[in-house]
Amino acid sequence: MKKTSWRQYFTIVVSGLCALCLISADVQAAGLFGAPQTVSREAGGLNTAIGYRYHEETYEKGPDLRFKQNEIYSQASYGVRNTWEIYGRVGISDLNIADVFRENETVFTTLGGKAFCPISEKIGIGAFIQGTYYLNDFTDQVGRGKKIKVQDLWDVNAGIALQTALPCGTKLYAGPYLYYSEAELWLSSGVSDLGYTAGKFSIHNKLNAGGFAGLDIPLAKGFRLNVEGQYADRFSAGAAVSYTY
Repeated sequence: MKKTSWRQYFTIVVSGLCALCLISADVQAAGLFGAPQTVSREAGGLNTAIGYRYHEETYEKGPDLRFKQNEIYSQASYGVRNTWEIYGRVGISDLNIADVFRENETVFTTLGGKAFCPISEKIGIGAFIQGTYYLNDFTDQVGRGKKIKVQDLWDVNAGIALQTALPCGTKLYAGPYLYYSEAELWLSSGVSDLGYTAGKFSIHNKLNAGGFAGLDIPLAKGFRLNVEGQYADRFSAGAAVSYTY
């Protein structure tokens, strides 16, 4: 029987990740996507990180709503042989909608995974999927007796990236990604600032595809800096510092 090559394995992994992206319906992604190649030791091991991302997105089902979020999180990852990694995150996030609604310190959790296949000594290709669920509702009071609530906010991201090695151990990566997010918006009577009447509405993100690019830069022994920009409907950016054990 003919042996299955790394590229065939990689095709299977990417297909599986894309299928998972299409069927997922209970998670939300938060934070950076990161370089497709794990920073864990080649023999296998743990790395941890702390990160921050500023995120903007437009949601719609009726009038457009502009979401702005500041996310701070910690992450633990396990990777093996520079080819795959799984990770989890816990963090807090605020939410600002059209400068009308603002809520702080809501907890979220994230799960994700990535796979990487080298093409040459300096170039490789990878795929990822990650998702997050916000554990609490976002609520705010707008004027006397007027309330706004965002419930069950979630999204999922999956993408592919090319990675190239630069001098001094730096990694440059970029690629496209797919993105879907949904939430329930609840408004009490008398709230007209958002363009919706009173009631409960299902809203979703306006654009489902985007691109991302970043740098993974070595610092002191064991530490690395990851900076990344993401663009779909609007621009998002962030940074994270990781440590490899």
